[in-house]
Amino acid sequence: MANTAPAIPAFCQQVAALPWRREADGAISVLLITSRSNGKWMLPKGWPIKGLSEAESARQEALEEAGVEGIVDTQAVGSYRYSKFFSDGSSTPGQAIIFPLTVTREKKGWKEKGQRQRRWMSPREAAEAAHEPDLARFLAHLASGRVTLPHASHAQAFAL
Repeated sequence: MANTAPAIPAFCQQVAALPWRREADGAISVLLITSRSNGKWMLPKGWPIKGLSEAESARQEALEEAGVEGIVDTQAVGSYRYSKFFSDGSSTPGQAIIFPLTVTREKKGWKEKGQRQRRWMSPREAAEAAHEPDLARFLAHLASGRVTLPHASHAQAFAL
């Protein structure tokens, strides 16, 4: 009998959105969400979507997983490595390419609202809360100014 289960990739690459906003005092806040499986804090991320660019795919993940809309930058600001776990219990190394998303709207209801929490945090708080060590390092670099976010006027807007 042939095995019809899909092959687990040896390495996977996903796209992640970094939802952010500027507060009234000029400080930057970033939005983290919890994973559906274990409630650990992370960025909205997923597989590239056929017919969309990586940046557009990241924007779509932010809408579905975090319920936010905005202006996504077409240039990635970084990446992080993580372990991708599958429903059969297997895992593989992965990398998420991070695209900044200037949030312009938070929806009250969204596709995965009942499955996740979302929370605005300072980059330093986000670095401390992030489950993945490499993501925590990236957020710590954002907090220290070693990673900069684009000005919204320089980002490319994509219609939903």
